[in-house]
Amino acid sequence: MFKPEAALESDSMRHVFRVGHDVGDVACALLPDGVIIDGAGGMTAAADATRAALLASERRPLFEATFIHEGVVVRVDLLIPDGDGWHVVEVKSTTRVKPYQRSDLATQLWVMRGCGVPVSKASIRVIDTHFVLLEQGNYHGLFIDEQAGEIVSAIIDSRDGVVTAANMTLDGPEPALTVGAHCSDPFQCSFEAYCYRDLPQAPEWPASLLPGVGGKALARVLMSEGIEDLLLVGKDRISQPLLERVRAATVTGIAYHDAEGVCRDTGDWAFPRTFLDFETIALAIPRWVGTSPYQQVTFQFSAHVDRGDSEVEHREFLSTDGTDPRRACAAALAMLPSTGAVVAWNASFERSCLLNLASLFPAYENALRSLADRLVDLLPVARRHYYHRDMRGSWSIKAVLPTLAPELDYRSLTGAQSGVEAQNAYLEAIEQMTTLERREELRRGLLDYCKRDTTAMVVALDRLQRPSPQAAISQVAPLT
Repeated sequence: MFKPEAALESDSMRHVFRVGHDVGDVACALLPDGVIIDGAGGMTAAADATRAALLASERRPLFEATFIHEGVVVRVDLLIPDGDGWHVVEVKSTTRVKPYQRSDLATQLWVMRGCGVPVSKASIRVIDTHFVLLEQGNYHGLFIDEQAGEIVSAIIDSRDGVVTAANMTLDGPEPALTVGAHCSDPFQCSFEAYCYRDLPQAPEWPASLLPGVGGKALARVLMSEGIEDLLLVGKDRISQPLLERVRAATVTGIAYHDAEGVCRDTGDWAFPRTFLDFETIALAIPRWVGTSPYQQVTFQFSAHVDRGDSEVEHREFLSTDGTDPRRACAAALAMLPSTGAVVAWNASFERSCLLNLASLFPAYENALRSLADRLVDLLPVARRHYYHRDMRGSWSIKAVLPTLAPELDYRSLTGAQSGVEAQNAYLEAIEQMTTLERREELRRGLLDYCKRDTTAMVVALDRLQRPSPQAAISQVAPLT
């Protein structure tokens, strides 16, 4: 890698890498007699060790078998003895095979062909979502294979030209490539910021801030006409009321705030109002008996209960002992008020969490279904009646809150500040190797983060219901 210091990896990308490593570890564990090829001494040494292992009298599965051909280095996830040849397996954490994965496999096979390795079979091994963990630690049946076919063969045939072009690029000056869709396909490039360094500064309020499918389509049309700045877009170019509100608030700097509309939409939300938010984890490798790959498991909730008398009570649940958290979570949820509105931000997520737990635990089913039946959604209320240009085209709670209550900005939290960070904190907290002191630190951070979500909803509803002296409510027609 050239200029490794210029690479910037996001939390999301680090999470993807972690999942990939976990999946690879399980795939290797299913071949207990396998041998790992150590790459710590460099790729040449690893390739030498691989050659020795291929010639050994006792053929065993190899992990990270390393091959070098025409300057291309590949490390094969699994190389399994298969008759007189070898079964090449590329292990992926996805649940279906994707085009770039076939390209990865093709490159490996091209290199191995150049090294004279007898390959009898090649496949991409992905996760079977139908798998259910029935016994702790028993992952037989977790994976399914797609055999290499004609598509992979065609890609192999093209590799000579690709490698030649790549080597010419390496021998020449740094290529002048423009940024574009390829920067995030199939993954976000770690060098995106580096490539943007010499480009003209983007407008502070780009047309790409226009939200939704319609907004993005219009933004593409505008940019094709050379109009990248939303401040230069006239009212006559926008027909959708929501998009005009975004444009008008951005151009004028005056927030759109229809407090009366908020009050109309929320006036029948009965007290006590329970503001509810969940944190979940969807593990590629199921951890608890009865769970499946990528199944959402609820491990935490925060609830603020507003009884309408100026008293707001906070309740919460969080399990960090590593055991299946679902039953204890269901029991704690069942103790929430049995009447009144249950307020969520994008309530479909909370509804799915409640109904999933209700289906698992009959003892709490009625209480949980009652909570689900009483859900009301604050997100569409905000979308209909509020927009501040600092939201930058988003109505997520994290975008809305700083414009209504800057003192509650998530960046003020000392622990997790996002959903991905919360998931990573939870995974670290439940690891056996985590110290008690560190686990308690992570626990406090998780509790503060989830509490901030429900505090945000309480404060947002209160301030949305109050008129803003500098807001505009008559710029465009009301949304229906």
